[in-house]
Amino acid sequence: MRDQQTVLEDFGSLPPIEPRELVGLWKGRGIPAGHPFDGVLENLGWFGKRFTPDMRADALLFRSSERRLEAIDPKWIPLGLALRFHQLGRTRVARNLFSYLQHRLRAPGPVASLKSLVSRGGESAAMVYDHQPIIDYFRRIDELRVMGAMTIRGDDRIYFFELERVDEP
Repeated sequence: MRDQQTVLEDFGSLPPIEPRELVGLWKGRGIPAGHPFDGVLENLGWFGKRFTPDMRADALLFRSSERRLEAIDPKWIPLGLALRFHQLGRTRVARNLFSYLQHRLRAPGPVASLKSLVSRGGESAAMVYDHQPIIDYFRRIDELRVMGAMTIRGDDRIYFFELERVDEP
């Protein structure tokens, strides 16, 4: 695991990406950097994100079966509690409970907007959540991968992740 500052410097050194270049399905994985959410999404079965041509997004896609993805509405996630009790998010109990609740947390449609925003000295694609104080900033790693930095208003810590373009779930 690298520290937040080192990963943030890596993120800042990457070139920007235009929002339209993100349209499609992306498989995600966390980049451990000391954030409370490190390992939580993976434990819960996180798949990644999907961006639509109308610049909307399924911010949190989870596997609900071998070949089916379920878009979760993050408005139901109590961020304060999730940050405070993050250790529980890495347990088998949390994984089983989330699996049970997943269908009830389903999003009625895309739950975030994709746009260009300035961050870390440059303008690049960002995803703004509709009902949470969260912005994910993106930078290009290469033609198939981007790095993301999730920020939560009021919390200085950043959750880092990587997305890789995929054709099928």
